[in-house]
Amino acid sequence: MTLTAANLVQTPPRVVFPFTALVGQQSLQQALLLVAIDPSIGGLLISGPRGTAKSTAARALAALLPDAPFVTLPLSASLEQVVGSLSVEDALRDGTLRLSPGLVARAHLGLLYVDEANLLPDALVDALLDVAASGVNTLERDGISQQHAASFVLVGTMNPEEGDIRPQLLDRFGLSVRLDNPLDLELRHSILRTRLMFDDNPEALLAQHAAALAALVTKLAQARAALPSLHWSDAVLTHVAQLALAAGVDGVRADLVMLRAARAYAALQGSLEVSLQDVDAVAELALAHRRSENAPPASQTEKSQSSTSAVKTTAEKLPPPSNDIAANSTQSDANAAGDWGAMAPTPSATRRVTTIGVWPAKKA
Repeated sequence: MTLTAANLVQTPPRVVFPFTALVGQQSLQQALLLVAIDPSIGGLLISGPRGTAKSTAARALAALLPDAPFVTLPLSASLEQVVGSLSVEDALRDGTLRLSPGLVARAHLGLLYVDEANLLPDALVDALLDVAASGVNTLERDGISQQHAASFVLVGTMNPEEGDIRPQLLDRFGLSVRLDNPLDLELRHSILRTRLMFDDNPEALLAQHAAALAALVTKLAQARAALPSLHWSDAVLTHVAQLALAAGVDGVRADLVMLRAARAYAALQGSLEVSLQDVDAVAELALAHRRSENAPPASQTEKSQSSTSAVKTTAEKLPPPSNDIAANSTQSDANAAGDWGAMAPTPSATRRVTTIGVWPAKKA
């Protein structure tokens, strides 16, 4: 029997889980939307155990981008397969440059999904992140150079149980999200119910979320169009620099990523300019995987600052002590010092306890 187009079995198009139907993944959804609005943020790294909807969320995002390809990078890919190659033979024979496109070219205006990014060779990850940050892929071979546009949303995933990722490469990812196993009973029940609905009748679930998906697609397009017109004030720049310094990050990449993410967030909210609140909304996404182990978590820093401010305010309101109170205090101290068996206080060093459930702090 001869194979023809008529008797070939056509593979039905894959139905993608709706983005708005994801349950309990608000932080991940926000981060995905930000890198979709502005790919120059530098991509998103998602860390979490198996079965926490990492790949499902990435595919759902690609479905929101009009005519956007979803390209998966296999672990066995070579550098030429990823960035492409040039035919030197054609150039020497007839003087023409012929490009053999790689995965980054195929992912242009779409999403490039890198599963198990911590297991990829460092050179491969470096090349991917360079292209993702610049939006341009440069091919060079034997003195011949050619460039082509490669603007895509880079989403990398990793399971911490399968190995760490080098701090230098971790810092190159613009944003990061760390997922945990759902431990809340009601949340787990909602996840199971929604997933089973999709498995039994995906078209029905898509129909339920059709209006929300259409509204989100429009919102993304409007945010992308408004992005170049949004600006930040000197107060925003100062706030970003203060957050980066408090986190003990290296260099200024975190500052730039934070600004771009805050601008994307402001565009998504329909704002006319970037505010301090926009920066605070995205700060942890940019700082969590860059924070030094000697720097306190953001929540702890805020509590410390508020407590210090409250103590100062209370102290300012208290009247100065009278001479009688001061004399009694001095006499009490003297009596305490003269008590038999009393020991002078000895200072002891303390060690800060890192917050559970966040990215491990990098070594100072």
